[in-house]
Amino acid sequence: MKVKISRGLDSSPEAADIRKTVFVDEQGFKNEFDDIDKDAYHAVLFTDDNTPAACGRLFTSDGKTYTIGRVAVLNEYRKKGFGEKIVTALESKSRELGGFQTELSAQLRAKGFYEKLGYSPYGNEYLDEYCPHISMKKEL
Repeated sequence: MKVKISRGLDSSPEAADIRKTVFVDEQGFKNEFDDIDKDAYHAVLFTDDNTPAACGRLFTSDGKTYTIGRVAVLNEYRKKGFGEKIVTALESKSRELGGFQTELSAQLRAKGFYEKLGYSPYGNEYLDEYCPHISMKKEL
């Protein structure tokens, strides 16, 4: 398997397809795509047979703290470590770009997944559309 990272969602149609399948079709989110997509880095994990299976995005507003988001794994590829590979690839990209910290907004049901990767929750739980989330961060 390999992870490809490119800039702008237009250069990563596989990421858009995965996000639509997971977040819009499966989970019912309405506001999945936004203006951040055009400038963010998008990672896509391809299986050994070159099938896109997982994705995530990375962006910053200050060049020091990078935000990881939209981490999604297609249903048939879950529980295989693909989400971890996406997060790790985005953390590496953040370091390469000079980042010192990554942060993310985790669905509450994914909090344990991110804690295993070294993320710590902070602040109060909140709703993103209908779904409970928690802010999390990690020093790189």
